[in-house]
Amino acid sequence: MTIKKYNRYGKELEQLLILKDHPIAVKMLKREADIPEGAFRPKRDAGYHLAQCQAFALSRRQGKVVAMLKEDHWCFAPLMAYGLVEDPHDEFISNAVDFPCFSLGRYIGMVSASLESAPFEPDLVLIYAEPAQIRRLLMAVKHGEKRNVFSEFDAIDSCAYAIVPVIEKNEYRITIPDPGEYSRTAVRDDELIFSIPKDRLPGLIDSLK
Repeated sequence: MTIKKYNRYGKELEQLLILKDHPIAVKMLKREADIPEGAFRPKRDAGYHLAQCQAFALSRRQGKVVAMLKEDHWCFAPLMAYGLVEDPHDEFISNAVDFPCFSLGRYIGMVSASLESAPFEPDLVLIYAEPAQIRRLLMAVKHGEKRNVFSEFDAIDSCAYAIVPVIEKNEYRITIPDPGEYSRTAVRDDELIFSIPKDRLPGLIDSLK
């Protein structure tokens, strides 16, 4: 599938669901050469770190292409989840038995952008949506794939749960934005995150129509 087709899907999702913000295209990076030209890199370009949820907010609200490598992160959770650092054997992390992680070194980072203008093929798409919009997405999945969407919920680390299991299992997922998203990105109280694996996007769009 071409990048232009993904861009068209981004516009269609916004129109079909009447979204307030752009769907987010997310791609895990295996090497620096995969970073799109002109992508914003917080530490290099602005001299500061961002939380992953702040990078997502820049992409969904401003359409910004943001590349987050190890040196760009402010929070520990995505560094662990995306396999960018070794397990620190921290007691808090160790007690989170279901904390999802990619293997160490599998990726060097992530790039995000608005789906309608992303200059790359995404691994998955994130939609920040209200319950009524989530319901429409669930109905589309049920209509098109004759199945339900199953999720497990945690109150924290939404940047991990919305990404890692979706890529590892090629499954849809609903994630509750964590407290950091509320404090740092002003996510609304009525928003949830709906994650879509790239391979399931065409069928989902057809079912929404």
